Amino acid sequence: MDTTPMVARAGLLQTSLIWVAYAVAVALVFFVAVITIFTWQTPYDRSKLVTTVAIVSLTSLLATVFLLPVDIALVSSTASASRGTKKDWATPERIDGILTTLKIVYYSLYSFDALLCLVVIPFAYFWYEEHDEVLEEEGRESWSTRFAQALKYTIAFIFLVIILFLVGFFVPAAAQDHGRHLDLDYFRRLLTNNKGEKALSFGLGLLVTLGTLLYVLYTGAGLALLPVSFIKSAPSISAPQLSATTASELEHNRELQRQIEMRNAGRIEGMSQKDRRELDLLLREERTLVRRQRLAAEARGEGQSTIIRIWTKTQAVFRPLKLVGGILLLFLSVILWISMLITAIDKAANSVCKSHCGYILGHINVFQPVNWVFVKAAKAFPVDYILMAFLILFLFSSSITGIAAVGIRFLWVRIFQLKKGRTAPQALLIATVMQALIILAINYAVVNLLAPQYAMYGTQTFCQGFARFPSAQPDCTNHRDMIRPCSESLTDPLAKDVCTPTVMSTFLNRIVLNWPVFGAIDFWAQFAFLTVFLLVFITSLVRTPRLNLGEIDEEAQADEEEGLLASTSRRFGATWQDITGRARRTVGGSSGGQGYGTSGTNGTASSH
Repeated sequence: MDTTPMVARAGLLQTSLIWVAYAVAVALVFFVAVITIFTWQTPYDRSKLVTTVAIVSLTSLLATVFLLPVDIALVSSTASASRGTKKDWATPERIDGILTTLKIVYYSLYSFDALLCLVVIPFAYFWYEEHDEVLEEEGRESWSTRFAQALKYTIAFIFLVIILFLVGFFVPAAAQDHGRHLDLDYFRRLLTNNKGEKALSFGLGLLVTLGTLLYVLYTGAGLALLPVSFIKSAPSISAPQLSATTASELEHNRELQRQIEMRNAGRIEGMSQKDRRELDLLLREERTLVRRQRLAAEARGEGQSTIIRIWTKTQAVFRPLKLVGGILLLFLSVILWISMLITAIDKAANSVCKSHCGYILGHINVFQPVNWVFVKAAKAFPVDYILMAFLILFLFSSSITGIAAVGIRFLWVRIFQLKKGRTAPQALLIATVMQALIILAINYAVVNLLAPQYAMYGTQTFCQGFARFPSAQPDCTNHRDMIRPCSESLTDPLAKDVCTPTVMSTFLNRIVLNWPVFGAIDFWAQFAFLTVFLLVFITSLVRTPRLNLGEIDEEAQADEEEGLLASTSRRFGATWQDITGRARRTVGGSSGGQGYGTSGTNGTASSH
């Protein structure tokens, strides 16, 4: 009986299940992206285009990095780890088909990511910046004018990126030419050799290196701050207690105001300067207390929908579990740090070619806990996929925490600040591009430091025994001691026939081989990453969390200002009004807000 069709169907079923698991993960990633964007963006100044672009970009970026465990699972599925041989259905043609499909998906996702970061996100940024509410109200801003301006700036940005790419690509490559002169044939060969492989590896290597620089600062800091923020998330004072305290202080404040006003009610010469200064101080304090009271009410869910109130209560109920989760994440962060340090030292000491090939390691010489866990978990798919997805989300969340803590900066100058519910649309788009670059660096870290053996070969093994006849595979069924894990340094021809490297590891190795400078920078930057983590980790453990009422008052005041101004563009509108000398017409006439305390010419008390 011919079992070939049945074996082929078994292989097809296994690979199909892997792709189905990936589709489910991408669907979950979409919801994660939606929740992330709506959690961080400000509710007062939203743009539909910015929100849509940010959600699509974040989904695409996470889908790209989640392709790594699929890559590992597919190449692992072609071999039997218990026998050290290829499975019967894993013919060279089938393996080539799997690798080709993976390459197509990789190229498609990376091309789409590049399109988003170089065209779509810059266009959305300039589109938002070109919006002027004053011109819109006066009927002088049209959709076509705004589109043309945004397109013009986007084209200029793309042109600048292309120039930087060409300079970075041709100048170092030309310097390596042994000839005395350069001609057009040299550049033609440079672009056509290996079907543009060198140009592609340069572009990807440049992006990975830029992402590594961001990864060192933001992910290194966030990896230490995220678990600590979970542990220290319990507030020093509860929302009901803050509300009660604020209400008591507000009542006392207003009582003092009434006493001052009653003391000066019958005075012909008016209120004394001392009482006037004291009353002004009380009025400012009253406005602060009212804002603080409103924030406390919002924290308790008052005036919110039923879903928000339920979510607030649920967070309070599960706050002890958040503390336990923070401790577990802290333990995970330390394990990741130790694993990366072990691999980095191993590569620096035992790499076969050092900086000439980006410190590629022949095989792991020291026990590395993260790699060991993944190799063992890969034997029970999709356990390793779930663990890898969790690891990627943890590093991704750490990056967001780091960006929120450090802010978007140019050198030491803070340009934008990321806060939950207070992030401007421009900051949201810039942070999305930064996350795109950081995700590339996360790919490098996972493949080269966190789980190098697992990320390159998965669970593949090979048999060092002898084949019964030349065309057959060696059989180690009765000789388990002769089964060896696949490794980069293996020169056995039987191992090369059985061990298939992942597509991502091939990409990254091609980068460091074609452009060793990128490999050297990316490798030594990992030590900077470990240093940043250690410094931030020690600092965050030593510092004691305090209840900062001043920060609460500043956030409340910021909310009030955002409610009045709504966007940065309205500040430009205020400048335009100063220039023209005309105020904008508002609904209801006066633009005055709610009054607090006293009003009137002689400081007569207002009713409360």
